[in-house]
Amino acid sequence: MIEERILKILSSMSLEEKIAQLMAVSVDSLLDDHNRFSREKAVKTIGRGIGQIARVAGSRRRLSPSEVVSIINEIQSFLIKETRMRIPAIVHEECLAGLMGRGATSFPHPIGLASTWDPDLVERVASAIRREALAVGARQCLSPVLDLSIDPRWGRVEEIFGEDPYLASVIGLSYIKGLHSEDLSRGVLATPKHFVAHSMSEGGRNIAPVNIGFRMLREVFMAPFEVAVKIGGALSLMAAYHDIDGVPCHSNRELLTDILRGEWGFRGFVVSDYGGVRMLMTLHKVAKDCVEAASEALKAGVDIELPDPECFSELVEAVRRGLVSEDLIDEAVRRVLRVKILLGLFENPFVDERNLKILRDESHIDLAREAARASIVLLKNDNVLPIPNWVRKIAVIGPNADNPLALFGDYSPQIHIKALDQKIVTVLQALRSREKNRLKIMYSPGCRDVRCETSDMFSEAVRIADDSDMTILVLGEVSGLFEEGLSGEGSDRARISLPGLQEELALEICDRALTTIVLFNGRPLDLKKISERCGSILEAWYPGEEGANALTEILFGEHDPGGRLPISFPKDISQIPVYYYRRETSKKDYVDLDSNPLYPFGHGLSYTRFEYENLTINPSSLRPGDDVEISFEVINIGERSGHEVAQVYIKDLFASVSRPSKELKGFAKIFLRPGEKAKVFIKINTHQLAFYNRSMRLVLEPGTFEVFIGRSSEDIRLKGSFELIEGSLVNMRRRYISETRVVYL
Repeated sequence: MIEERILKILSSMSLEEKIAQLMAVSVDSLLDDHNRFSREKAVKTIGRGIGQIARVAGSRRRLSPSEVVSIINEIQSFLIKETRMRIPAIVHEECLAGLMGRGATSFPHPIGLASTWDPDLVERVASAIRREALAVGARQCLSPVLDLSIDPRWGRVEEIFGEDPYLASVIGLSYIKGLHSEDLSRGVLATPKHFVAHSMSEGGRNIAPVNIGFRMLREVFMAPFEVAVKIGGALSLMAAYHDIDGVPCHSNRELLTDILRGEWGFRGFVVSDYGGVRMLMTLHKVAKDCVEAASEALKAGVDIELPDPECFSELVEAVRRGLVSEDLIDEAVRRVLRVKILLGLFENPFVDERNLKILRDESHIDLAREAARASIVLLKNDNVLPIPNWVRKIAVIGPNADNPLALFGDYSPQIHIKALDQKIVTVLQALRSREKNRLKIMYSPGCRDVRCETSDMFSEAVRIADDSDMTILVLGEVSGLFEEGLSGEGSDRARISLPGLQEELALEICDRALTTIVLFNGRPLDLKKISERCGSILEAWYPGEEGANALTEILFGEHDPGGRLPISFPKDISQIPVYYYRRETSKKDYVDLDSNPLYPFGHGLSYTRFEYENLTINPSSLRPGDDVEISFEVINIGERSGHEVAQVYIKDLFASVSRPSKELKGFAKIFLRPGEKAKVFIKINTHQLAFYNRSMRLVLEPGTFEVFIGRSSEDIRLKGSFELIEGSLVNMRRRYISETRVVYL
């Protein structure tokens, strides 16, 4: 039925109308100087139709939600009533941590969402984002980011789900489910990006070349995308800017067609990253003009150029020159039309302004606080937290203590389009709201701004620290785009120390006062000296609009810090990479420093203590295709309720190629009251143990597999093993995600 409908539409289209469906336009090109829809501009720009409209809510014009709805409805009305083919457009927006537009709810940035280790919570967050996106008329989100980072210098670490392919696959899958809903006609199209290995750039520099072995590319960096396509039903992907071994991803047919469509069965469309097609000409120099750039991208598998028709407008000329065939254009248009039909755009192209009431719904604000609480990681605690009852005077110090922008990442409306409509509670304000007769809050910024280039304000900070019972020192980075900030897209750093003189300020305070460090940042930082001399450290990432309130609840012990690290923290920049699944040969110490991370993947402390016992592995001998069920018990032996993330790692002891030192294959987040016990069951299919052999064939090999149960990748509490008694080739249709079940005893 859908294919017949596509054929009927396609057979009636001119070449120019087909190519129009492969292009997008920024909303700015359709508006006058007073933010009103211009029919005159529309006739010139989208008179033959258009595939997508780029970022109406996320425009730098900072349109109000009602303006967004009105403009989208006028655009769709023009397309349906005044173009020959009457095909509505897909409106796309940025949605990394909430809809990037005025009036939307801001949730924790993705590195924080991954720190929750809570797929159900992430799905609920994405569902809230879907509802707000639909309310303003967006039908596609350019998220999630499924890159994996093992180099913290890269500015976009804040946008990802960490370093591990399994965790990123699980969290990414939940995010996609939340956006898509059960029926895509009532959902928002997810767009996993950046395909592929964008985070592996030379020197951690954005867009720089990627040089990586094909085995690691397949097993690690492609894994979350494969899960997104095969299990998540992703129908849109974004190509990455960089080249891999000299071949730009935007012109890499092996990636975008042979693997994505041929092996994985992807039936959606591929969009370019913003300006990515033109970069084939301007940066990569693999095309001498836009005609060649458009041809190369289309032949590789890019279907839509974003955000404007810089090069795809030349596809008519490319057909005339014989560089591409009209049949190839037809294939791309079919994919675009198929998704538009599945979205229900032909039946429901317009937006009901009455639905705007869902923006910043009370349930969404509550969810933002819940997610922020779950994302905060307690890195260190020498009996400093929660704040003791005897504390009467608290010094709040640091450049991020009273800075509302410190709570947000790069693709939030607050940072990206400078939308500061609603009042944001800062850490200082949240703490001052707790002031009572017996509790006094004193404040000094300590630095003039987050770059902390001078120490002239240190003396006042030291004075109030000396006059207090406890100091809360709020440090870190501020996000921004293209060097506007210290983290974010295009804000790569050569060093990952605290900016400027922040570390000196921290050490001076920690040496003389009971101190808790609170960090707002987008990447792992070098915290070695601070960890040695400061009593407590909380990693809050960019927690969103409710971050300060959530943090305060954790500081006072009203909630347990529920986060765990999705990425390893090095002791020094010279150690990188320190990702946990490095092969054993990568773990050799330096003469002057060991190779271990300061805080390993999966690390995170609690206000209580847990014991693990009674590991069972059944069966102990398996054949290809079998399931192995790993069970164990977790007991809260402390005096407080708390969250625990029980982690299951597997190690292949011997293989035909060198294998990772261990790999995460399952986890369970549980909440236990004092004395309470839970039994965790993790069912793993043997196909999840497959790898690419020397012939680059996906195989299982017989042998012994060790099982590690831990609180982190390094804090292992239980060990066991099982045998795979036969090997086999593995079909591409296989299991990827373990089954998890928790029984409270």
